Amino acid sequence: MDQARATGVSDRGHAEWKTPDIYPDHVSRITKQLAKQLDGIELVRLRRETRDQKLCFSSRPFVLCGLAFRPLPKTQLLYERRNGHFVLQIAGHPDYGVPFGQDRLVPIFLATLAIQQKTPTIRFKTAAEMLDIFGMSKGGREYRRLIAAFERIFGATIFFGTDTLTSKSSVVKRTRFNFFKEAQIWYHGTKEERSLSEGGFENVIVLSTEFYEEVIAHPIPTDFEVVRILSAAPAILDLFVWLSYRCFTARGKESIPIFGDFGLVQQIGTTDYTRPRRFRQKLDQWLRTIRLLWPECPAKISSDGLYLVINHATAVLSREQSVHI
Repeated sequence: MDQARATGVSDRGHAEWKTPDIYPDHVSRITKQLAKQLDGIELVRLRRETRDQKLCFSSRPFVLCGLAFRPLPKTQLLYERRNGHFVLQIAGHPDYGVPFGQDRLVPIFLATLAIQQKTPTIRFKTAAEMLDIFGMSKGGREYRRLIAAFERIFGATIFFGTDTLTSKSSVVKRTRFNFFKEAQIWYHGTKEERSLSEGGFENVIVLSTEFYEEVIAHPIPTDFEVVRILSAAPAILDLFVWLSYRCFTARGKESIPIFGDFGLVQQIGTTDYTRPRRFRQKLDQWLRTIRLLWPECPAKISSDGLYLVINHATAVLSREQSVHI
C-alpha cells in the first residue's frame, strides 16, 4: 500500500475517513476500522483492474454542482452552486431545511433504483435497505438521520438550468422540479422495521417526472464500492464523482480554475474555506484519498496553485453498464 494520509469531512463536521501513514512495522497498530478501509481500497482496485466494478448512478445536476457538505444555518433556505453556465439552486422546506452531507446518498440510491426498475415508482422493503447497501451502521439514531434525510430531500425544490450572457441579451433557461411526487416510508425503529417488512409493508416513492426524465436521459455511472467507502466523507465522494465525469468527458489536458466565479469552489458543496491556502490544502488531501482508490486519476493542482489540471481518463471500467445494488 502506498504511504498516504487522507481525511474526509462528514456531515457532522469532523474527520470521518482517515488512512494514516502505513509501514510494515506498524501492522500491530491497524484498527478494525482501518483494516476495513484497506480491504475496501483493495477491493476497489481489484474490481477496476478486472473490469468487474459494481455500478450505481448519479444524476447530472448533483454531479456538476454538489449539495452542501455541512448543514446550513436554519435561517438559510436557499443554496446555490454554479458550474460554468450551469446553475443549481435548492430551496429547502421551512420545517426540514436544505439537504446536506450524507443526504446525497438518497438521490444516488433512488436514481440507481429508477434505472434498475425502469419506472419512476421506486419500491424497496425497508429504510434499513439503504443503510445495508451503503454499508452504514444500523440503529435508532441512524434510522432517524435517514428519515430526516428523506424529509429534507422530499421537501426541497430544485432549480437547474443555464445562464447564457451575450453582449446583446441574457438568456435564462431553468427547470424546476422536486425529487418526489409522493412517498410512503414506513419507520418504527429496528425491531418493528423487520416486522413491517415481514408483514408485507413496502416503501414506495414516486419520483417527479422531471427528476426521473433527467436520470434516464443523463445517467452518470460511478463505482459503487467507492460510494460505500466514502459514504461518510461527502467532500471526497463529490470530488471523486465529479472527477470521474470530468476526466471521462475531457478530450485532453484541461486546466480548471480553482477560485473565481467559474472555479471549482463554486461547483462543489463547500462554503467553509474562505482562505485560498486552506482550500488548496483540503483539495490536496481529498486528491490523495482519491488516488488511493483510483491510482490512475490524472488530476493534480498546478504549480502556481490556481488550477486543477485534469486529462482524459476512465474511472469506470465495468464490462457491462448494469446496476448491481
